[in-house]
Amino acid sequence: MRFQSLLLTLLAVSGVAAQQTTKAATGIIPIRIETQFGNIDADLDSARAPVTVTNFLRYVDAKLYDSASFFRTVTLENQPNDSVKIQVIQGGKARGKPGFAPIPLERTSVTGLRHRNGTLSMARSGPDTGTDQFSIMIGDQPELDFAGKRNKDGQGFAAFGQVTSGWDVIKQIQAQPANGQYMTAPVTVLRIVRR
Repeated sequence: MRFQSLLLTLLAVSGVAAQQTTKAATGIIPIRIETQFGNIDADLDSARAPVTVTNFLRYVDAKLYDSASFFRTVTLENQPNDSVKIQVIQGGKARGKPGFAPIPLERTSVTGLRHRNGTLSMARSGPDTGTDQFSIMIGDQPELDFAGKRNKDGQGFAAFGQVTSGWDVIKQIQAQPANGQYMTAPVTVLRIVRR
């Protein structure tokens, strides 16, 4: 009986190790976003969005997302002047912390990634301006892909990962009180770590 229990434990551990090895081989890097409301787990796609994932992980590894926040919630109701409406939550490092130089925009027309429900995407003001801020899609957001109409330049945003768990936390963040699109009390990101 004890041998059988030990064998089952070893099989379970080797199964997890095999899963991690398979993810690493395909360029998938698991991360955890720890917030005041709970955790959001996601997989980053370094095979298809290597520049954006490398940049994001620089901030993670330098602990620049420690004491960060989700500060923006974009809902269908709080975009009165936008003809193309989206739904996302947006976060970034704490103000005043150092950062890295902006990175080139990895367009979805090149990476093949799309802004679907739960996609992580690098925020930007213009092409090649992404740094630390990122968004999580709530529902499919095709207008954020290359040739989408959310931005007049039509270049879209860089999708680079996918949420795997923590939807209750995302919905709670999205529902926070806001003045326009900016939360009256930003949601604290305790830290972001590799899993």
